[in-house]
Amino acid sequence: MAITLGVLDQSPIRRGGTAAEAIEETLQLAQATERLGYTRYWLAEHHNSTGLACAAPEILIPRVASVTSRIRVGSGGVMLPHYSTLKVAEQFRMLETMFPGRIDLGLGRAPGTDGRTSAALAQGPGMRNVEHYPRQVADLMRLLRDELPEGHPLTGIHAQPRGESVPTPWLLGSSLDSASTAAEQGLPFSFAHFIHADWAGEAITLYRRLFRPSRWLDEPAVNAGVNVICAETDEEAERLAMTRALWILRLRQGQRHAGLPPPDDPEADNLSQPELDFIEHQKRRALLGGPERVRERLGALATELEVDEFVVLTITYHFKDRLRSYELLAETFGLSGANGAGKDGGDA
Repeated sequence: MAITLGVLDQSPIRRGGTAAEAIEETLQLAQATERLGYTRYWLAEHHNSTGLACAAPEILIPRVASVTSRIRVGSGGVMLPHYSTLKVAEQFRMLETMFPGRIDLGLGRAPGTDGRTSAALAQGPGMRNVEHYPRQVADLMRLLRDELPEGHPLTGIHAQPRGESVPTPWLLGSSLDSASTAAEQGLPFSFAHFIHADWAGEAITLYRRLFRPSRWLDEPAVNAGVNVICAETDEEAERLAMTRALWILRLRQGQRHAGLPPPDDPEADNLSQPELDFIEHQKRRALLGGPERVRERLGALATELEVDEFVVLTITYHFKDRLRSYELLAETFGLSGANGAGKDGGDA
């Protein structure tokens, strides 16, 4: 099975670094992965985070698209319950007008933050409850195509600018509810394996079973978002993975004041057994290793889930290690630009 690879970038901020550095690394990584042959570059949305820099993918998308020329660029994703469907439609129609044929509109329903910050984002009409999400998605799809039916509350309103093409929508999710919504509305579905690996098979099977053809798709289209670190050796990949695992542990413990720690952070020497167990659980959910090990594990996952595309999330403390992971992955799977990929990626 030939495997297609894309990128999910959360724009990580290392401890001691800045958000500006994280955004600059996003731009460098987008250019590098385009050269390597990755097909799409998705930008995540997180709020009130000291570890992840991108709170507004709709603003970062045109910056990334302007420094690249072929790779598809999109949101991974816009957390729709926070926002007006009309405003999202206009933002992404504008992006499609600026970069025709290159824009993906990834949608999610998770808050992307804590409850208090969600409430702050919902100032004004108020955040919609998640039970309204399927209707929001349906309305957004109609606005994108300018196909609101007679009698709809928004009939007569046109998302501008109107053009010949529209962004490609994707529903992102880590639950059976998201899979059902994507299937019933005939939309492409991206399952967040890196969030809920145990549900991936059931959710993707449900999506295929419930899928209804639509104006967007004749048959199901699905990919999976995966957490990968590929290094020169298995041991080095395991070491690098400590950064994200320790950061997530501290988030769960309510410590939101610091960026991502280095993998050899001294505080790791003083972890309790439950904390060590949590970190090992985080590592088991990721695909870690040298090129051969990652190739085998990703290939097995592709067969298990019956998918041929992965959107790869890689977080390390040093940018050079993150870039090298994407290079090794491209070489391992024979992406079009992988031959001759260098090992220099900066010293950040």
